Amino acid sequence: MLSNLKPAAVWRYFGEIMQIPRPSKHEEKISAYIQNFGLQHGLETLHDDLGNVLIRKPASKGFENSQGVCLQAHIDMVCEKNGDKQFDFLKDPIQPVIDGDWLTADGTTLGADDGIGVAAILAILDDDTIEHGPLEALFTVDEETGLTGAGGLSTEWLKSDILLNFDDEDEGEFCIGCAGGIDTTVAIDYDTVYCPIDYKAFRIKVSGLKGGHSGDDINKGLGCANKMLARILWNATEKFNIGLAAIDGGNLRNAIAREAWADVAVAPANIDGLKALVAEFGKHLAFEFRSTEPGLQITIEPIDTPQLLIDAKTQRNLQDVLLACAHGVLAMSREIPNFVETSTNLASIKMRDNQIHIATSQRSSVESAKMAAAQKIEATFRMIGAHVSHGDGYPGWTPNPASRVLKVGVETYKNMFGHDPVVRAIHAGLECGLIGEKYPKMDMISYGPTLRGVHSPDERIEIKTVQMFWDLTLQILKNLK
Repeated sequence: MLSNLKPAAVWRYFGEIMQIPRPSKHEEKISAYIQNFGLQHGLETLHDDLGNVLIRKPASKGFENSQGVCLQAHIDMVCEKNGDKQFDFLKDPIQPVIDGDWLTADGTTLGADDGIGVAAILAILDDDTIEHGPLEALFTVDEETGLTGAGGLSTEWLKSDILLNFDDEDEGEFCIGCAGGIDTTVAIDYDTVYCPIDYKAFRIKVSGLKGGHSGDDINKGLGCANKMLARILWNATEKFNIGLAAIDGGNLRNAIAREAWADVAVAPANIDGLKALVAEFGKHLAFEFRSTEPGLQITIEPIDTPQLLIDAKTQRNLQDVLLACAHGVLAMSREIPNFVETSTNLASIKMRDNQIHIATSQRSSVESAKMAAAQKIEATFRMIGAHVSHGDGYPGWTPNPASRVLKVGVETYKNMFGHDPVVRAIHAGLECGLIGEKYPKMDMISYGPTLRGVHSPDERIEIKTVQMFWDLTLQILKNLK
């Protein structure tokens, strides 16, 4: 399917990468694939205990005295699928689909984030006709669930002066800064009580949302299934005293929740009222999100009556706190127009081992605001006695408008395509912040082809922009002489 796409070498390697399972924290096979590539090509190849891989390639003739350049991409991918898709990300290859000008996948994330960056680097290493200075290719693990690969990177590994990160998602732009982030996770203990024998049970489900990246897409007015479900459950309990048997919503901390459901039990006299309430909320939410979530579906279907329910106090506390929990943009930048400074994402709700586990993530380009956002979430859940913990977090990347590689990139782009590229910082997390912390003299930019719907089964890449990205990269490498 990909054999007729250009540039052929990039698409060939991307096709191979799609055959290799590579969820975050399960990158053993893709790490081994890249190590074998380096050894088969006779290139210096290193790896660390985390699974990060570094490959070095000498400068081409005439470029021996050029500054060293590190090409960098992460080898893990976000694993999201549609609810009706049978797929095992630990075993099954991604199934690509060409849809007009775009490449997508059949019911799952595509993995172009950041598989296309990995493929481009391999294609560069494989081609001895490309002109470049001394090259290092850095492939990092676990970017999507904590950036632990970049976080654990040795400060003695890299020799390069310049880093080209291939994890941006808009052709025609160079990224020179990003937000820092931190995860806040919650565990709520609960007891169980017997469900009244005459109660009837139903599954209330929110589905059909677009989902998306919890950083780049947080300001686009997308719906969060967890927040929608929380509104329905709160009102249903207030009016009809429903019992909650189970709840599940979202999956990944860096993705906006696309689906959520709850199993509830209700007295026979309140069945019609509950159904009417769910239908009413379906209409209200469809209107509220009419321009951003045209596929929204809110349904209520009968299920077998469960034997046990969550105890009433915990249920009330849970529904209160989910309704109160912040989600979305918390602050816009005071210096950069239309730029999100601080946000939070109510990512997932899961039940296991008599606890309800809730995952959230906070982002900000201001470190103190990032911590304040995390503390806001902690304070919200502590009011009901929940157990709250924070991850290590990661730093932001401070923009350097005077960067030499940025100047070369901008001039190269303008000469090639006839107009200025966009130069901006983003609200997503990039490994540049962590790499820059370890290598403070490293001059860095991030760019790439156009991707849309990342971190969701709608993920797709605009085919023509891959050629543009490839041509631009080769010319930048040449112009950095």
